[in-house]
Amino acid sequence: MASFQPLPFAFHGYFTNFISSIHFISSSNQTKPNQTNSMATLTKYNHDREVIRLEREAVIPVLKPRLIMALANLIEQHADRADFLKLCKRIEYMIRAWYFLQFEDLMQLYALFDPVYGAQKLEQQKLSSQEIDNLEQNFLSYMFKVLEKSNFKIATNEEIAVAQSGQYLLNLPISVDESKARLSSFNLALDKNLLKRYFKEHPHENLPDFADKYIIFRRGIGIDRTTDYFIMEKVDMIIARIWAWIMRVTKLENFFPKKTSVAPRKKEDEITDEEFQDETYVERIRIEKMDLSLQNLASKITIQEPTFDRIIVVYRLAGSKTKKERGIYVKHLKQIPMADMEIVLPEKKNPSLTPMDWVKFLMTAVFGLAAATGSIETLKTDFWVIIAVVSTVIGYLAKVYFTFQANMDMYRNLITQFMYDKQLDSGKGTLLHLCDDVIQQEVKEVIISFFILMEQGKATLKELDKKCEELLKEEFGERCNFDVDDAVSKLEKLGIISKDQIGRYCCAGLKRANEIIGTTTEELILKARQEEGNP
Repeated sequence: MASFQPLPFAFHGYFTNFISSIHFISSSNQTKPNQTNSMATLTKYNHDREVIRLEREAVIPVLKPRLIMALANLIEQHADRADFLKLCKRIEYMIRAWYFLQFEDLMQLYALFDPVYGAQKLEQQKLSSQEIDNLEQNFLSYMFKVLEKSNFKIATNEEIAVAQSGQYLLNLPISVDESKARLSSFNLALDKNLLKRYFKEHPHENLPDFADKYIIFRRGIGIDRTTDYFIMEKVDMIIARIWAWIMRVTKLENFFPKKTSVAPRKKEDEITDEEFQDETYVERIRIEKMDLSLQNLASKITIQEPTFDRIIVVYRLAGSKTKKERGIYVKHLKQIPMADMEIVLPEKKNPSLTPMDWVKFLMTAVFGLAAATGSIETLKTDFWVIIAVVSTVIGYLAKVYFTFQANMDMYRNLITQFMYDKQLDSGKGTLLHLCDDVIQQEVKEVIISFFILMEQGKATLKELDKKCEELLKEEFGERCNFDVDDAVSKLEKLGIISKDQIGRYCCAGLKRANEIIGTTTEELILKARQEEGNP
């Protein structure tokens, strides 16, 4: 836990409460022994199909109302159903009460580092630079714990390498602007001290190379499909294959550095047809791998790419020599294709032609000029041959230029889509969304665990974990890496389950469980409203 300095005014009470309560968030958040750190692994299927193997997420995708009603309908006795629904409400009310003060204090902390109004509030508090540094580290510590409880994980170098090993809709090289100069109010460098200090005090495994400037959290996996003619992309693919053939035949490929790629699994580990039916495998369908046929070239095709269902990016802009920047940016995005994840990078450079594009451009111009000059010096050369050579060179140069312009148009469209469709929220809105996510997941985990113990009797922790995952698969068709440790910890705090001497858990009856929790404040308020005449 980061050190905490005393604060003046009313903030002292908020932060003291948060310090004392934050241990509850992290106490039961433990990783299963068999859980891997890497989410995505590149592999092969039938030798020519590119497949990404994904780990199962701990998040429960079933909506809470659907989950509760489905479980209630599995109970045979009507009276027990009513008691079960009452218990579900009381469990949710209690979990919300547990987290209310913690999340309230988190919002108070973020108010100091809001990029829009945070600077004014910091000035009002009259805090020293050291006190502000401690507060921002505390805020990051608490926010990262909430992200962890909401089943977000830091994207590792391996996962990013897998994601960027292919192309989808974005065909331009996008990178973060590393320049320290402030070119304009819309193009600022990124701060390198905030996150570097945090990870120095809170070491993490498998941190990405850019973790000192910005950090990317990801959760959930989806699939994005796009169907179109992709005319320019098909032309690029044909030219790229011809270019590769020329480079290979002339041995020029030995003089150019090869792109680093992600090594697929070994041949003996290649997946079978049965394994591919498992939803933990997602195929990546790219134009670069397309078979050259008249049908494929002349008709619409569908490309497919796995997506990060949710992404959160955290960063800070660099300050100037006269003023230190304190605002912390928190961006929340949805359904970002893995191969296009560069679109979420903060403070991106304006795309331009790559060095390889310039090499092709200049080599074509030089060879074309040499061919045209040689043809002119040969008196017997037909005038139309010279026209053909010059036209070919000009055509290729025009192709490079117009392809780049088409890619720029696609980039602008993706940026627009990013702003209006992909970005869910930012700042305080993102934190509120995370807080609600934590509560929803906690409630679902606790209810499922109690239901299994109620219906199937005593069980060890391992047995309970297995039965909960089987329930989700059989009743809802969903697979997840159920967090049974956290659920059991909450049930024990509620006092409605117990553990015997040989490590088996059992639950109280429904009526007794409702009596143990007791009438909640929310129930009293609802009752008072009804007595007032159903307002």
